[in-house]
Amino acid sequence: MSKLPGQYRLIKKRYSKLFDAVGNLGRAVRDSGPIDEKTSQLIQLAASAAMRSEGSVHSHARRAVEAGATIDEVRHSVILLTSTIGFPTVSAALSWVDDVLKAKKKR
Repeated sequence: MSKLPGQYRLIKKRYSKLFDAVGNLGRAVRDSGPIDEKTSQLIQLAASAAMRSEGSVHSHARRAVEAGATIDEVRHSVILLTSTIGFPTVSAALSWVDDVLKAKKKR
């Protein structure tokens, strides 16, 4: 069974060319500058939290940990946003981060 969300898999299947193009764009953007993978994922995690995108928060929290971020760094990248996006949004994002961290512990 895939750990990727059903909607993600469906889009990938239906729109494979678009999906590949988006993936290539992401790689090109990351490769075009000096920011390392861990920092890149933490930045994208913060942006995902600000957008209130639960799926993106899940994805970038998981990727940040895979890139070497500690649990404290992942959580800190979200709580740094409190004065910018507000406590309720930060609280929601932290709950989504915890979804990923709990799932990781179960493995």
